[in-house]
Amino acid sequence: MNALPLKENLKKYTGMASCPVRNVISRFSGKWTMLVLCVLAENEATRFNEIGRAIPDISPKVLTETLKSLEADGLISRKLYAEIPPKVEYSLTELGKSLMPLLGSLIEWALDNFNAIAKR
Repeated sequence: MNALPLKENLKKYTGMASCPVRNVISRFSGKWTMLVLCVLAENEATRFNEIGRAIPDISPKVLTETLKSLEADGLISRKLYAEIPPKVEYSLTELGKSLMPLLGSLIEWALDNFNAIAKR
């Protein structure tokens, strides 16, 4: 990254609507979002309860909110089957799949550096 003078940085990053970095990263920077994306990346189509079992410390309410947010952002799709009881499956969209190699690099970095960071 090139160093920019402070005034240019302030113009570039202060407005949420005009700052692509803040705007895009805020879409998947929630506490559970990356974990949900990782679960969906490991499976072609995943049901709500399966996601909940894979992330046992997420509440159903927060999981629902996270899935709705990811769907609204176009990172996942929700498929509802006309059955009784209703069957719903979630999967990554092409946009979501395109994000996973980048998150994979971040996860690899986190695994490599977790002990050093946890000591502080």
